[in-house]
Amino acid sequence: MANTYAAGDIKVLEGLDAVRMRPGMYIGSTGSRGLHHMLWEIVDNAIDEAMGGFADTVTVTIHPDNSVTVTDNGRGIPVDIHPKLKVPGVQVVYTQLHAGGKFDHNSYQFSGGLHGVGASVVNALSSWLVVEVHKDGIIYRQRYESVRTGKRVQAGKPVTPLEQVGKTFEHGTRVTYLPDSDVFESLALNTETVSKRLKELAFLNRGLFIRFSDERVAGFVPVEYRYEGGIADFVKYLNEEKTPLHAEPLVFEGFAQDMEIAVAIQYTDTYTESLFSYVNNIPTTEGGTHETGFKSALTKVVNEYARKNNILKGKDDNLSGEDCREGMTAVLALKIREVQFEGQTKTRLGNSEARPAVETATVERLGALFNDLRNADTVNAIVEKAVKAAQVRAAARKAKDLARKKSGLESAPLVGKLSSCIGRKPEENELFIVEGDSAGGSAKQGRDRKFQAILPLRGKPLNAERKRLDAVLQNEEFRSIITALGTNIDEDFDVTSLKYHKVIILSDADQDGAHIRAILSTFFFRYMKPLITEGHLYIGQPPLYKVSRGSVVKYAYDDKELAKATENMGRGYSLQRFKGLGEMNPEQLWETTLSPEHRKLVRVTIEDAADAERMVTILMGDKVEPRRDYISQYAYFNRQDNFAGNPTQE
Repeated sequence: MANTYAAGDIKVLEGLDAVRMRPGMYIGSTGSRGLHHMLWEIVDNAIDEAMGGFADTVTVTIHPDNSVTVTDNGRGIPVDIHPKLKVPGVQVVYTQLHAGGKFDHNSYQFSGGLHGVGASVVNALSSWLVVEVHKDGIIYRQRYESVRTGKRVQAGKPVTPLEQVGKTFEHGTRVTYLPDSDVFESLALNTETVSKRLKELAFLNRGLFIRFSDERVAGFVPVEYRYEGGIADFVKYLNEEKTPLHAEPLVFEGFAQDMEIAVAIQYTDTYTESLFSYVNNIPTTEGGTHETGFKSALTKVVNEYARKNNILKGKDDNLSGEDCREGMTAVLALKIREVQFEGQTKTRLGNSEARPAVETATVERLGALFNDLRNADTVNAIVEKAVKAAQVRAAARKAKDLARKKSGLESAPLVGKLSSCIGRKPEENELFIVEGDSAGGSAKQGRDRKFQAILPLRGKPLNAERKRLDAVLQNEEFRSIITALGTNIDEDFDVTSLKYHKVIILSDADQDGAHIRAILSTFFFRYMKPLITEGHLYIGQPPLYKVSRGSVVKYAYDDKELAKATENMGRGYSLQRFKGLGEMNPEQLWETTLSPEHRKLVRVTIEDAADAERMVTILMGDKVEPRRDYISQYAYFNRQDNFAGNPTQE
């Protein structure tokens, strides 16, 4: 390493080269998430035209070579010469960071893309990109490529001028790009992920027509979305597999402090809340000030109605926010001019003025709906459910307090058979939640006690999707998990108190093991969601086979790996099929499943909050028919890895 540090050591990245150097800063990752984020950036630009009232149709097509085309019938990107840069406006948009028409409100009143980097970042991270503009009767086209000269890559360089290639009666923009295989781990967009996001956008933009086609899939029938009911239809869709307390959602719109606010609410007979918020069509999965304002106002409206109608007496405690939101499914959609997202990937709203604006609009508009006699049956059902929720709140609170008092690692009575680790640095520690005492015994002997803790499950935990919080807290297995993690639960969950930054579900690779994974994942999704959203929950993958010949041993995690292992081993090998974790001795369990050097873990993530909510309801809810239909359509029973996620070698 050089001892000197001079001005000549400072590297200046020109144009879009900075994006190539640090793509994660702009799209989150170079894995599947980042690949899809590229598409969302281009789609959001098309949707912004629709939000402005300039477009009513958006089409998305994935081509056989994994390139993608996004088309809208909006105004078309400007093609005239930029007064300062002396190149066409479209070239500025696709080659200059922080350049766009969304920094003032002359071109766009509301927009999801406010940093001016989306289009240029997609160009920088593509092998090639072609933009076609239909404007003023003329078709304009320009091509960009990431040009390689030796080891140097010049990102997103124009390789043609902006050319007039024909005449047209249409208007709008057509963008086709191929993500760069040197940047991304895979170029294969997930058909279902794209389809669900486009469907979500159609819900959020009432009357917008969206068409999706995937040319990679033989026989794929293009999907078309248009919802005249907007977010009211969205809420109904989310509750399709639940039992609503009222047929039609309560819907209201408001305008305050340059914000458009729209809300749709429908209650069901479930015990958990599902709130999905969006700002300028961008899902704010981590919430923000708008959600805080909405929750506060909802609690106020419900309590005022209960007092006014003598449902709550003078000495009765007010209903809590948790009570008022039990069983609620709601979509909160905002349009804000000067939106302040946290980071380019836009997951949390930071605008301080959004809280009072949403709170005021909700109190006024929702309060009017509550006091409208035509909604009396609906409102009474909502308030009655909140009152029942309050009746079990005291018992749940006592259970929470007990868990809180006994949250230390030395509190053996509640933790049960937890074998803690020596290390006291949570960011380095791991907790394995292991199926069964037999496997737990092997894991305890095979682990590294410096940083790995083992918590065996004595029995199968209950399905948290079908139980209230008080019942969940009475379950000994869940109580042990809550205490071991040290975070508490539900509204009191505190991720900063997490004692293990890797929480790993380790169960057998059979149907019972898959069921336990599903049950535990549902519990974490419902009552410890930040554990998932902040990347702390994993699923361990034990091997299915052991192939050995003499002193040479290979482990295979699926049939594909088995075929490769047996081929490499040659004749005379012996094959063992593991029926469960308990069949492995401690050394085998360490080599295959516990050792950070050799194991395979799947990180549990939430790509689409609304879709995750619906899937948990289908697979873990009370209704049998939707679950049977889903399994019949999607289950592949020959697979050994019957759980979602992409394994990553650690």
